[in-house]
Amino acid sequence: MTGADSLTLTRRAAGPADVPALVALVESAYRGEDSRAGWTTEADLLDGQRLDAGMAAEMVGASGAVVLLFQEDGAAADSRPLACVQLEDRGDGVAYFGTFAVDPRRQGGGVGRRVMAAAEDEARARWGASRMRMTVIRQREDLIAYYERRGYALTGEREPFPYGQEQFGLPQRDDLEFVVLEKPLD
Repeated sequence: MTGADSLTLTRRAAGPADVPALVALVESAYRGEDSRAGWTTEADLLDGQRLDAGMAAEMVGASGAVVLLFQEDGAAADSRPLACVQLEDRGDGVAYFGTFAVDPRRQGGGVGRRVMAAAEDEARARWGASRMRMTVIRQREDLIAYYERRGYALTGEREPFPYGQEQFGLPQRDDLEFVVLEKPLD
């Protein structure tokens, strides 16, 4: 694998035809045995799905939001994306950063860092965002540390995990909750 800094990534907004590839990428990065090839797996915390076709189609079609797909330059237009992120305008200069996934076989090489920077640029350009917010499962200390190294800080806010809503996964423990992180986009 070449280093991420030498990769040329192409970014584009996802459309309805991209839903199957989006679902496959997100599922591979977070759930099941495939996710264990990378470090972002949630397989020890949650079973079941992370994203289904209906949820992905809703994200892709939402107003005030965009799902960005990233492919290695030169990849076929219909090939599976290397990474994705969902951005949403929350108003008052705040953008939400979510559904961030990098192909587990390409994690750990800097692709995620580059995708995050591109997403921050997109939020500034598209909505004039001055802050980016995200939620992360509190028990994902390694992932929280990753975001903190990229300038995000815990706000002290917490949000409940949607227990009983199987479309978000099947929890393997009863103490899951989300923490909120935020970064100024100067």
